[in-house]
Amino acid sequence: MAKPKTVHTCTECGGQAIKWQGQCPHCLAWNTLVETVAESRGEGLQGIAEEGSSLLELGAVDAAEAPRYGTGSAELDRVLGGGLVRGGVALLGGDPGIGKSTLLLQALATMGETLACLYVSGEESAQQVALRARRLGLDPKRLKLLTEIQVERILAVLEAERPQVAVMDSIQTLYSSALQSAPGSVAQVRECAALLTRYAKRSGCVVVMVGHVTKEGALAGPRVLEHMVDTVLYFEGDTHSSFRMVRAFKNRFGAVNELGVFAMTDRGLKGVSNPSALFLSGRGAGVPGSCVMVAQEGTRPVLVEIQALVDAAHAPNPRRLCVGLDASRLALLLAVLHRHAGVACFDQDVFVNAVGGMKILEPAADLAVLLAVVSSLRNRALPEKLVAFGEVGLAGEIRPVQRGQERLKEAAKLGFQRALIPAGNRPKQNISGMEVTAVERVDEALAALREG
Repeated sequence: MAKPKTVHTCTECGGQAIKWQGQCPHCLAWNTLVETVAESRGEGLQGIAEEGSSLLELGAVDAAEAPRYGTGSAELDRVLGGGLVRGGVALLGGDPGIGKSTLLLQALATMGETLACLYVSGEESAQQVALRARRLGLDPKRLKLLTEIQVERILAVLEAERPQVAVMDSIQTLYSSALQSAPGSVAQVRECAALLTRYAKRSGCVVVMVGHVTKEGALAGPRVLEHMVDTVLYFEGDTHSSFRMVRAFKNRFGAVNELGVFAMTDRGLKGVSNPSALFLSGRGAGVPGSCVMVAQEGTRPVLVEIQALVDAAHAPNPRRLCVGLDASRLALLLAVLHRHAGVACFDQDVFVNAVGGMKILEPAADLAVLLAVVSSLRNRALPEKLVAFGEVGLAGEIRPVQRGQERLKEAAKLGFQRALIPAGNRPKQNISGMEVTAVERVDEALAALREG
């Protein structure tokens, strides 16, 4: 028997090379080429243009806003931009056991009361799915279930049943008979996702695909998978904690970086309507090294506690560690603090943490991080009802951030009485119960705290 031909396929972009090499020639990623069997395409890509395409005038296209399908969860609808869009394709990724299948099963059970829904399980048997639904207290009488991993059979069932919403759990378990590689390979994931996406656009069915993640936290399979779909959602949070967060990283039908907060209970995932109170629930009063900031997650302002611990270094190279924040900015902020405020931390270990498992990547956290570091270094607690936000520049200036008015209103609503903000975010009208101090430089911010 002749040895099958092999090629080396990149796990990042799906590009192919004849022989192995350290760097992918297409996306220039290192150590991503994996040997796979060369695919005989067969009929894999036939039938793409089943319906002939014709030339259209853009002005003649009906662009009316399509009604959205509510999922029954206000937090999930917020992340999706108001609900699922007819013909849309969404990809939900996350660590194993974090709650992807639970969340989608809850949503389908609710939508199944008014819509035709189909749950395709490639990882669990029908009995396992039924046991989960019973454990969650769901009543999915009208929800249809299919346990299948061959995409051609799934498409045949979709054509026959014509559901309005279909969930594929998960895309890594599906395979196409037109390809020879095993399920989960780059070629299979790309082909199955492409076939399901074409069906969704042609039929108007909403397709939601569950995706596995790699050890680095990125979606497994080629990155082209994220470009094919309309919405990419990621589960965040520690699996050992009862709180979960779903964030939108791509959304053609809504705002990106929207955040939905859930609490894992014995009855499944429950939406948290006031996440600010949740993240501040365990905050102690009068503790040095603690500062509350107002983060902007999409259209929602969220109050988060920033903690810092500064301690004498016991090694030649002091440690710099961030959890939930941009680690590359910490060294930058410490240098600005030394140069423009005269506060040195070159012989101190500095640890910074965003409480509650939040991930804050916006530069608006800069000022709160600096205040928490100075508070821990001097062992002096900040005022209890103080919030701060602002971007810190290399010249020591404090730059304004977006949606400053909304951030201040959220802080005032939760009972905070004082705010330290950039001068560019000074509100035009006074906010009831809030004393606002606007500063332009880092040294002014520290002086304002000493005076207060």
